[in-house]
Amino acid sequence: MSRGMYPKQFIPSLYSPGESLIGATLRRLTISDGFEAPTLLCNNDYRFLLQDEVDRTCISPREIILEQAARNTAPAIAAAAFSIAADNPEAVMAVMPSDHAVDDVAGFAKAVKNATALAERGRFVLFGITPDAPHTGYGYIRRGDPVIADGNDAYDVDAFVEKPDLATAKEYLADGGYYWNSGIFVLPVAALIEELTHLAPDLAEHARASLEKSHKDFTFRRLDAEAFSQCPNISVDYAVMEKTSKAAMLRLNVGWSDVGSWSSLWELAERDENGNAIRGEAILIDTHNSFVNSSQDSLVATVGVEDLVIVQTPDATLIANRHRAQDVGKIVALLKEAGRREHQQHLRNYRPWGYFETLNLGARFQVKLLHVKPGAQLSMQMHHHRSEHWVVVRGTALVTRDDEQTLVCENESIYISATQWHRLENPGKVPLEVIEVQIGSYLGEDDILRGHDIYQREAHETK
Repeated sequence: MSRGMYPKQFIPSLYSPGESLIGATLRRLTISDGFEAPTLLCNNDYRFLLQDEVDRTCISPREIILEQAARNTAPAIAAAAFSIAADNPEAVMAVMPSDHAVDDVAGFAKAVKNATALAERGRFVLFGITPDAPHTGYGYIRRGDPVIADGNDAYDVDAFVEKPDLATAKEYLADGGYYWNSGIFVLPVAALIEELTHLAPDLAEHARASLEKSHKDFTFRRLDAEAFSQCPNISVDYAVMEKTSKAAMLRLNVGWSDVGSWSSLWELAERDENGNAIRGEAILIDTHNSFVNSSQDSLVATVGVEDLVIVQTPDATLIANRHRAQDVGKIVALLKEAGRREHQQHLRNYRPWGYFETLNLGARFQVKLLHVKPGAQLSMQMHHHRSEHWVVVRGTALVTRDDEQTLVCENESIYISATQWHRLENPGKVPLEVIEVQIGSYLGEDDILRGHDIYQREAHETK
């Protein structure tokens, strides 16, 4: 379900019906509850997916900051801190990964406000999750002495512990003084910048420079690529939290999960009397404690199995023991090794103008569905090796061919010959859907010579 070009944060209904993980994150701390508009950071390649989520939730961010390359959490948080400090040096910021699930949203907002009171006193607060199982996929925090006796459940941090083996995790669970590290922080901005400058001066210098040399692009702020690439690739835990004397842990019990595997989704999902979680069309006979996810109206049927994860998508199917669901990463490594494409993208490819989906593919032909958002347009382009026949099945298309423009309505079609410059645009208020039939000796996405592109994409973003 999660691919390189379409990460799990953007998958609709992965955890909550009709909503993505990042959509739920955007709604978690709202202006109506007294919080400021969010500052969002993401990799440049996901900027249009993120913009779609922002539009869908109708939440206007304070700023969307783009990284040209991933440098882990410390540089990203540092860039955000410098950005926020420029507006309000006394600000306190809550740092939240975009792929977490929280059941008790009101309880979470209350916990952040409690943590803010600590942060305003100069403490760097992180949330610890009371473990209910000997989990080996999380880092742990060892609790120290209570910070204050006002009912906040806040403690000094005695130690950070790496992901343990099963025997050690069982010891931590029995001890009662260890907590899962949630990766959620509440930090005083000015104190964080001061501590970064002291503990990680190179990181602070390059993060500050990347923001100072940044530039606007549509609704985004692009960090300077050269300056940001010089930041050490390091997590905020290693760069700051494990070294500072200001760290404090606040216990968080709000139904939290990092949604790190299909087994964690099974634990979060509603299950039937046989312990099965079902999404999509499925028939289960003598099946127990399994997770079944079918997509696009395909049917999955099981007989006499238990403790399985079965995930069906149009181009790949996963069958795994539920207790080994975290090993899916090994499959991804093998796919990369073999030079396959399944780890990178779905048959449905998302673009800033909408998406296209391959319906059929032969030796000299390809059939696609193009879905163009209202007001959006594809780039002006030309193909050397293929011609295209467009049939409008929904909405109205404005088609440019060389120097002429034509409106093509529902149940009408238009032909574009090889070497002819062309562009497809949706001038209407409803989505435009077009069936595209390509015919030619080469049908690869790299047979595109682009002219004007309103989205200013680089070549690798259109493959």
